[in-house]
This record gives sequence, structure tokens and C-alpha cells, in this order.
Amino acid sequence: MKAVLLIPVMAGLFLTGCGNNSSSTSPAATNSSATNFTSGNPATVAPDYIGVLGQAQKYSVKQIDLAQLNQAIQQFNAAEGRYPKDLQELVPNYLAKIPQMPAGYQISYDAATGKVKVVQP
Repeated sequence: MKAVLLIPVMAGLFLTGCGNNSSSTSPAATNSSATNFTSGNPATVAPDYIGVLGQAQKYSVKQIDLAQLNQAIQQFNAAEGRYPKDLQELVPNYLAKIPQMPAGYQISYDAATGKVKVVQP
């Protein structure tokens, strides 16, 4: 009879372990990228989320505009055999207008290599 009671107790101890958690990762470490954007305060979740969306939109607008500029520069190079001296040479044949960057960013163009990038002044 004692053996019958001892088996479930041993199984319970075996399944629960001795309580020593040797795992090197903690739950906070797995969500560390999310904490870079949020304060952790439940009252500010919506404003934090909206802020992150705004940053994502700025980033995507920059990337799309850069892709359009690079494509126009490559088309100009293929047609003219050289890179444009400045980005205004692309208007109106290759671009309708030079794209405006989000606030706090500007376009940097190297005419020698035809490389364009977005920088913060």
C-alpha cells in the first residue's frame, strides 16, 4: 500500500523538479526588442504603438524614395552614358519631382559614383 502512495509522490517530484531553474534566458530577455519602443506602462501602450508606427512609416517612405531615385539614376546612366551631375537632371524625364524626405533627413548624392543615400544633417 505504501508503494502505491509512493509512486505518485515520486512522479510528482520528478515532474516538478527540484526548483532550481538553470535556464539562462529570462522572459524579459526574450521581449527585449519590444521594450526598446515601449515604456512598459499599460497606460501608454497606445501612444507607444502609434509612435512606433510613425517611425516605421518614415523608414518605409525613405526606402521607397531611395529605390525610385536609384532606378531613375540607373535609367539616366543607361540612356546618357554617365551619371547625372545633380538630381535635378532627372526631372522631368526620369522623375516627376525629387522626393521630399521626412523631417530631419536629407538626400546625399555622389555624382562620381551615382550613389544616393538618406542622411541626417
